[in-house]
Amino acid sequence: MSNNVIAIDGPAASGKGTVSKAISEKLQFNYLDTGKLYRAIGAKYLEGYEPISAAQNLDNNDLKIYDLQKPEIAQVASEIALIPEVRAALLQFQRNFSKKLPGAVLDGRDIGTVVCPDAKVKIFLTASLDSRASRRYFELVKQDTKISLETILDQIRQRDERDQKRRSSPLVAAVDAKVIDTSDLSIKEAVDEVFAYVRSKI
Repeated sequence: MSNNVIAIDGPAASGKGTVSKAISEKLQFNYLDTGKLYRAIGAKYLEGYEPISAAQNLDNNDLKIYDLQKPEIAQVASEIALIPEVRAALLQFQRNFSKKLPGAVLDGRDIGTVVCPDAKVKIFLTASLDSRASRRYFELVKQDTKISLETILDQIRQRDERDQKRRSSPLVAAVDAKVIDTSDLSIKEAVDEVFAYVRSKI
């Protein structure tokens, strides 16, 4: 029996992490936030590690020992994700994870196009730049009251540009992915819409 793989892609702050986690819990599937892999490499790079070597030797513990939500780590992670050798090293890690039973939900930017092109369900979550920046701002201002919405807006705009223009695995919806715009949806509405689609496919 083929494994149930659900690929959920989308740009920064589109809601894919929150939605993916909720879907995995509803289905009792394994969940991997693939962005965490790149952020872990980013954290190691900031400590002085060489990124390709760090990617080739990534350990599950690396995902737990850093505060991977720090904006500076996310920014560096997006730059490191441009390195084809880093992406290649992490590809096998992600594919191995996707084989876990009874199924797996993976979220990222190239799951449906590169990591798991044969995924049973492919979803691409998107949202307007303004709504994504607002979400990220309200998330981060709790930790850093000095952070400004303009800074977040600029960071996400730069991130989008890097993700969409990189030569290796650019951010793009798979041709057979269901595209869902979450700009005007609450978390519950987004989860419900995605879950209804998933249930129609598996």
